[in-house]
Amino acid sequence: MRRTRIVAMASLLVSTLASTAAAQTPGAQSPPPPPRSLPGPAPTVRDVAYAKSDASTGQGHLLDLYLPPNATGPTPVVIFSHGSAWFADNGRQDAQVLAAALFPAGYAVAGVSIRSSRQAKFPAQLHDVKAAIRWLRANAAKYRLDPAHIAIIGESSGGWTAAMAAVTGDVPDLEGSEGTTGVSSAVQAAVSFYPPTDFLQMDAWALRPCDPAADVGRGQMRFCHDSPSSPESQLVGCAIHGCAEVVQRANPIAYVGKADPPIMIIHGGSDPLVPHAQGELLYQALNKACRDAVFISMPVAGHGVWNRMMSDSTLAAGATRRSTASGDCSVQNPTPYTPTWATVIEFLDRYMRK
Repeated sequence: MRRTRIVAMASLLVSTLASTAAAQTPGAQSPPPPPRSLPGPAPTVRDVAYAKSDASTGQGHLLDLYLPPNATGPTPVVIFSHGSAWFADNGRQDAQVLAAALFPAGYAVAGVSIRSSRQAKFPAQLHDVKAAIRWLRANAAKYRLDPAHIAIIGESSGGWTAAMAAVTGDVPDLEGSEGTTGVSSAVQAAVSFYPPTDFLQMDAWALRPCDPAADVGRGQMRFCHDSPSSPESQLVGCAIHGCAEVVQRANPIAYVGKADPPIMIIHGGSDPLVPHAQGELLYQALNKACRDAVFISMPVAGHGVWNRMMSDSTLAAGATRRSTASGDCSVQNPTPYTPTWATVIEFLDRYMRK
């Protein structure tokens, strides 16, 4: 019953099931509503344990692998991490949507679930995704994957996962010991949709002032990120303003450096949960460090719409693209731009086909 409520809470924050989940009676015995069923291919291999897994406690150490049909050689692979405000271990959810978008370009996709904040506190989530990266690299020959070209894409808390994996490939203290060890956990590219980054600045940049009385567990979206019950506080195990040092360890901006792979950030200006400034702060840090980075700003887009951001032209109204390059630290200022899945594929091809 406790797990039921946690999954419902996650759905409130990341999907169009918000109204359904919010209407459930606390403590009800009925199961949570099923995840949305979006179109896409079935996994080629499902429920692979990339680290020790206990099905009775969740799916946090499982992945699904989608292999493109008719692949003729080692295939570059893109990890997908779905968001849940870290409340659920549902990272594999909707990976078939990404597979449908990337199969024509010859990419494999791995939908990866990591542990929720109720199952383990940070840095366990980062340890998990790193274990999945190492597993894919160690088992590349078995599935005809290219171990030298692994990327990661995530949305919301999954966008945070993608960013953290990208900027900590050279941080041994955050490697963890889950699953396969002795193999690199570095990725060659990352795409983060509306990632939380600097938790301590989330309330200051929110679209509307937060309500200290709002209850995130009941779907009240104006909750304060500074609250002890907020997703960010639950992730790190303390009210974020009371443990700034721990929070800083969970901030991808703190790890930006010369070893970072290219990162694309896509953020909606109408996001009511993860302020647009969160993605911009990460981009500015990458810019200052002269890294390869792209920031796509979409003023109309809200939260939880990562697929529509690439396929619904109405969400592209007023969108702009800016970038910075590592070679000469050159900057391209914001220019009008309409993002599509071709945008993501072109970005991946540039760095994953070398």
